[in-house]
Amino acid sequence: MTTPASAPVSVRQFTILVFLYTVGTTILVIPAGLAAVAKQDAWIASLLGLLFNLAAVFFYLRFSRSFPDMTLAQYYERVYGRWLGKLFTLSFVFFSFIGAATVLFYLGNFINTQVMPKTPIQAISILFILIVAMGLRLGLEAIAKAGEILFPWIVLLFFILIACLLPQVEVHKLLPMFEADVSSLLKGAVSVTGTSALPFIVFLMFYPAFVANRKKAGRGFVAGTIAGGLFIAAITFLSVAVLGADISERQMYPSFSLAKRINIGNFFARVEILIAAIWFITVYFKILFYLYGCVAGLAQLLGIGDYRALVLPMGMILVVYSQVVYPNVVYAAEFDRTVWIPYILTYGLVIPIATWAVGRLRHRMRGKPTATSGDVGE
Repeated sequence: MTTPASAPVSVRQFTILVFLYTVGTTILVIPAGLAAVAKQDAWIASLLGLLFNLAAVFFYLRFSRSFPDMTLAQYYERVYGRWLGKLFTLSFVFFSFIGAATVLFYLGNFINTQVMPKTPIQAISILFILIVAMGLRLGLEAIAKAGEILFPWIVLLFFILIACLLPQVEVHKLLPMFEADVSSLLKGAVSVTGTSALPFIVFLMFYPAFVANRKKAGRGFVAGTIAGGLFIAAITFLSVAVLGADISERQMYPSFSLAKRINIGNFFARVEILIAAIWFITVYFKILFYLYGCVAGLAQLLGIGDYRALVLPMGMILVVYSQVVYPNVVYAAEFDRTVWIPYILTYGLVIPIATWAVGRLRHRMRGKPTATSGDVGE
């Protein structure tokens, strides 16, 4: 498969992409789930989730040292052989496609229910996927530069949001603290990691092979994860401290409802578009990299030299499937609660750990080192 960018992604750009992907859909949907399991201690569960995120990232860094000049799909074939490796790649393509479809559903549902209720969800999905396809066809270099341009605006909007909501924080809504039991906190933390960190498996389709300065890029991976995790924790804290745990739990998009509370002197109000703008930008990168994992893996599977030829056809199929992946929001909530965590644990942790173990065993049997080049993520 040809390199998807004319130049490697810089460390700064990669760090920003990690941050954007971490935030993704998480800031809109995860506060409700955390409030449901940990109540007023939801923000504690989000911080614990950050620790789990870092553990997952450190494993990915260790894992990626085994194939510094290959993509994940190429490494599957190296470890398991041609045919079994292709089967694992096909499974990864399926995972990436399903991930992109679920995120596209959330995007369409959010816009259709909260912003433009008279606009057909199909039109929203088509317009958004065309922009995603445009970015993918331009390549990773253009995507990374777009992330650099948009990142300061996300930070600015976030700090405006924080500054406007801090006066509305009610400490009593956080009390009593530390009431949630350990199992509830762990359950909430795992949901954070399953939504924001384990999907990083799709990054291994271009990291570290197409990222400059691999050693520093590993540090950027960690820095972007920490920044994104703190961003999520701050939104969760404000959701509980301003709305309360009960209201946060009942809202499908509590952070959007949070932004509706901003009203300064009856002049600066109705600025919930702030949180919507943050989400539109970050969810764009979430869908983009899910779809990138899908088309890049499929190109490797079929022996196609350049994934770009697959972008538009797969994008159109994705639009159709996003309309049926979740029949309704009740099904989506139940799927996220009961199916998504074991699903993402399988593809984001179990299969990589098994692949890493098999790869090490095969190298030892051949009397070779476990990595083909120097450190990647230390």
